[in-house]
Amino acid sequence: MVKEVTTNSEGLATGISYINKVDRKEYALKAKTVVLAASACSSARILLNSKSSQHPNGLGNGSDMIGRYLHDSTGSSRTFFIPDLMNRKTYNEDGVGGMHIYSPWWLDNKKLDFPRGYHIEVWGGLNMPSYGFGFGASDLNKYIGGTVGGYGDKLREDVKKFYGSVMGVSGRGECIARKDNYCEIDPTTVDEWGIPVLRFNYTWSDHERKQARHMHNTFEEIMYNVGGVALGEKPGAEKDYGLLNPGRIIHEVGTTRMGNDPRTSVVNQYQQMHEVKNVFVVDGGPFVSQADKNPTWTILALSWRTSEHIINQVKQQNI
Repeated sequence: MVKEVTTNSEGLATGISYINKVDRKEYALKAKTVVLAASACSSARILLNSKSSQHPNGLGNGSDMIGRYLHDSTGSSRTFFIPDLMNRKTYNEDGVGGMHIYSPWWLDNKKLDFPRGYHIEVWGGLNMPSYGFGFGASDLNKYIGGTVGGYGDKLREDVKKFYGSVMGVSGRGECIARKDNYCEIDPTTVDEWGIPVLRFNYTWSDHERKQARHMHNTFEEIMYNVGGVALGEKPGAEKDYGLLNPGRIIHEVGTTRMGNDPRTSVVNQYQQMHEVKNVFVVDGGPFVSQADKNPTWTILALSWRTSEHIINQVKQQNI
């Protein structure tokens, strides 16, 4: 487990120190260049824990920007029962539904009360059944005037009848990055290796709440047009319109944001720290914003460019 990035008297990185999980002792590795790719939050944690006389606020954190502008994708879902999908012929439908069979954003924000947008993921179908009867097959009888309950032959008939008739829709949207959403080092808590952990300060704004409200209105429009019946209550303002807690979608980005101005950003366009030229951050931390989809491909593309830049800088003896 990496504990911190070590530095010399000039404030440049000399390597890292880490805790060996086997013998629980601390060791050091020397390096001319350090590349962090631990994830947006974990890389921020390493940098914030890397304090020295040259970097009293954490490595390269003279701007106090490390950990700030943390943001994650928004997420909310709804489930429907579709009577027209009862008593279907059973066949292998793997791949028809899933989290990346989706409808991209389709509207003009000028006509809406929130910025950016979201996509819709459709799921359900004849997937491999789970152990047990967790989807409550017999309970669906109440929507078609049937008898709820039973066991034996009736239960088996209900399972076959309703198998594949439940459909889900999920929204995944873009969150607006805000300076007051941030992670920081917890001054009183360490992990099992003795390394200080993060604590989080994160709230949704009305931008995200209005987006989630729009999601659920859209979900119900889809349900109505396919002749479905909603399962469960539509979440209202008291439940943030069904928004999942920050971090649940695990698309965290923004904690070491990219920019030209060292006063308002942590890394430059090559993901090189403004204040420590031989340290690079190549995970989701440098994202200034992200769209409604997963950040992984962009992380890979930026990492590739950073790798080429490091090679060029080494050849020119700049790092």
